[in-house]
Amino acid sequence: MNPQAKLIFSTSLLLGTIITISSNHWMMAWTGLEINTLAILPLISKSHHPRAIEASTKYFLTQATASTLLLFSSMTNAWFTGQWDITQLSHPVSCMLLTAAISMKLGLVPFHFWFPEVLQGSSLMTSLLLATIMKFPPTILLYLTSSSLNPTLLFTMAIASAALGGWMGLNQTQVRKIMAFSSISHLGWMTIILIYDPKLTLITFYLYSLTTGAIFFALNSTNTLKLSTLMTAWSKIPSLTATLMLTLLSLAGLPPLTGFLPKWLIIQELTKQQLTTTATIIALLSLLGLFFYLRLAYCATITLPPNSANHMKQWQTSKSINALTSTFIVLSIMLLPLSPTILTIP
Repeated sequence: MNPQAKLIFSTSLLLGTIITISSNHWMMAWTGLEINTLAILPLISKSHHPRAIEASTKYFLTQATASTLLLFSSMTNAWFTGQWDITQLSHPVSCMLLTAAISMKLGLVPFHFWFPEVLQGSSLMTSLLLATIMKFPPTILLYLTSSSLNPTLLFTMAIASAALGGWMGLNQTQVRKIMAFSSISHLGWMTIILIYDPKLTLITFYLYSLTTGAIFFALNSTNTLKLSTLMTAWSKIPSLTATLMLTLLSLAGLPPLTGFLPKWLIIQELTKQQLTTTATIIALLSLLGLFFYLRLAYCATITLPPNSANHMKQWQTSKSINALTSTFIVLSIMLLPLSPTILTIP
């Protein structure tokens, strides 16, 4: 892609995100989301591969439907209450429509079908954008309207997302699809605590984005798209695949790594709210995710190719891990001791 075109699309992506997260009027938030959608479409389809074109078409149709629902929700609320302010969403029908619209934008169950397919059709760096930055504006809208939303509906969708994200990730061999189902599972954790502690939802999103960024940068350095490629990637940059294992375990939520912090705080908050059963269910469902993270870690660091005729060993490269990748990896592994500081983040 032309560097000037890439710069324009990247700037538009940043602009759309800033417009949405800084607005308090529904029309401005909707405009920012539309700019985001239009900016990411060329980045998804830049390879001109049929799979990429299919992914961008699916993404456009899903996001257009979600934007229509969001606009309809805000107009319904304005019609009945005269309020266009995002924090003043009070009409029950509007709240229900908004939940459906944001769930569709994020890829929450039962509106998750598009997400793995779109990630599979995109490049690794575009997949990173779709899994992190593109989910930030809808998450902020959920945060702003959290006091108005239906707790039962959110709880049901959160448990379903955590379960389906874990189950569907078990049988995958494509790394991007595994990361897509990982994202769906983490969205369940973010949604379940939204009503009781919206700030904790944002902290979970920040730490999830940090760890996912580290994994995608590492995969991009070794050009890994499948589990079979991951098995031979250790010979390219051994130090990177060793730290990739720790980053995957952090995403799974194992102590004493960074990813343990949000899960620990969410379970603690649910227990405080007398929701011990819910906390137990979602903690057990995270074991499903732990299985496929361990499988990825196992393939990356322990498995040797079964047959030299089938798997040619890669040449070890002299290039070192770049500064951005190493920074993300260090932060995604070692932030747990800074928990008190992280909790002060607004």
